[in-house]
This record gives sequence, structure tokens and C-alpha cells, in this order.
Amino acid sequence: MKLAILIHCSDKSGIISSVTHFIHQKGGNIVYLDQHVDKEAGIFFMRLESEFENNISLSGFKEEFANGMAKKYGMHWDVHLEDTKPKMGIFVSKYNHCLYDLLSRFNSGELLVDIPFILSNHQNLKYIADQFQIPYYHIPVTKENKESAETKQLDLLRRYEVDFIVLARYMQILSPKLIDAYPQKIINIHHSFLPAFAGAKPYHAAFERGVKIIGATSHYVTADLDAGPIVEQDVTTVSHSHSIKDFIAKGRDLEKIVLSRAVKLHLSRKTIVYNNKTVIFS
Repeated sequence: MKLAILIHCSDKSGIISSVTHFIHQKGGNIVYLDQHVDKEAGIFFMRLESEFENNISLSGFKEEFANGMAKKYGMHWDVHLEDTKPKMGIFVSKYNHCLYDLLSRFNSGELLVDIPFILSNHQNLKYIADQFQIPYYHIPVTKENKESAETKQLDLLRRYEVDFIVLARYMQILSPKLIDAYPQKIINIHHSFLPAFAGAKPYHAAFERGVKIIGATSHYVTADLDAGPIVEQDVTTVSHSHSIKDFIAKGRDLEKIVLSRAVKLHLSRKTIVYNNKTVIFS
């Protein structure tokens, strides 16, 4: 049995020794520990992995941890069982590059998740879901039916007990109703030109400006559009010799790579969100 524990709280002396002593008392062997202190904010962050030769009661572990040191230090914390597979819902529109990449990694065993369904506001990518034998749900979204469409989406997410959502180029703005139901559990991907090159054709605009670097950003979704805590980013160079088609191809390569990295970090429980930014553990 292997547990991952994520903690953040006000920085005080004795936190690490208290947590490791608690694990030792429970018969656990610590196999990983990383910590960080935000000196300006005075906040302590820690991620710990521990193995137990004998199965322990997870509910009992959580209750004792909560009533003991978590209360003593005022901790925000999570405990995850490492060998469980989270359920990942995928939302898409018409672009297929991120969807293909995620499903290929899933199919090869690289992403340790269950994918109960793919949801889209269009029918265009159903053939991909069929290839991978994953249910595909089409819920059209318009200005007139947006509220009822999101109600259907939430019903679907709850029915399948989805743990987190990946927007694999889902070209719709989510309402607070959906975002609030999955706080820090909706991962989005976009090109890094926002807000300088907002609009339908950012790569065309970047090409016209003669940019030398293009990039992609993956972040948790918040009510502030494309301003949520950043999980992963990457860039690549371009030059005057590249065409708009080259810009788009390079950008899409970055988008799928950055999104998959962000999903892996989330799955590995290596992210802690604090004050709209993330601490990412190695």
C-alpha cells in the first residue's frame, strides 16, 4: 500500500519531523519527500510518499491525521492512494491533435487513468472515440442553451463519477457552475500568445508581428478566462523562414506535449495550488 500526502500551511518549526514520526508510528516507510518554503508568504509546502507493508485503514489514517497534526499546524492537506486510477473526462470541439495524443498515451499505458467518456459540442471527432472504443457524448452548446447544456454535462460527470476534466481544445467558455463543481480539477491548454494575440487566428497575428518564440500553456481553469494557476509551459523558436503553416504545426506539437505533461503532473499528485499559482514537485 502506497500513499501520497500533500500539505501546505504556515511555516513553523517541527512540521517535517512531526509528519515523518506519524508515518513511522503507522508502520510506513518514507520513499520520497520534497518540501518548499515560500519565504515571502511564510507558507510551507510538502509532498511525501510512504509505503506500508500491511494494509491500513485509509479512513482511520485520515481521521487521525486530521485530528492530530493537521489541526495543530492548521494544514491544508490531501492523502491519495497511489494505486487507484482516477477517472478523467475529456472535453473536445473540432481540433483533434490533443485528443489523439492523450488517447495514444492512454492506450500505451503511459497515462494511468480511466476515461469513461469523451464529450463534445460537435460531432466531428466521434470517429476517434470509436477507434479507441470510448463512449462519445454530443452536447451542442449555443448562447440560448448554454445553461441547460452545462446541466447535462454535470449530470454526465456525476453519473460516471469523474475525478477531473481535461479540455483538449474545447472551444467553449465554462460557467462558474461547472468550474465550482471541479475546483483545481479542470485542466486547459492554449497557445501562449494570449492576451497579446487573442482571437480566432493567433498564429496568423504572431506571424505578422514576426515573433521569434511561440509557446503553449496548460493551467487549471478558474472563472478568470485563461488566467488560472499554470501547471506546465514550453516554447520553441521560429524565424522569418517559417510560414504560417509552420507556426501552426509547431504550435500544435507544443500544445499536445504541454497538455500531456500537465495531465501527468496532476495524475502524479505533484501539484499544489496556492494564491492562483502552483508549486510543482519533482
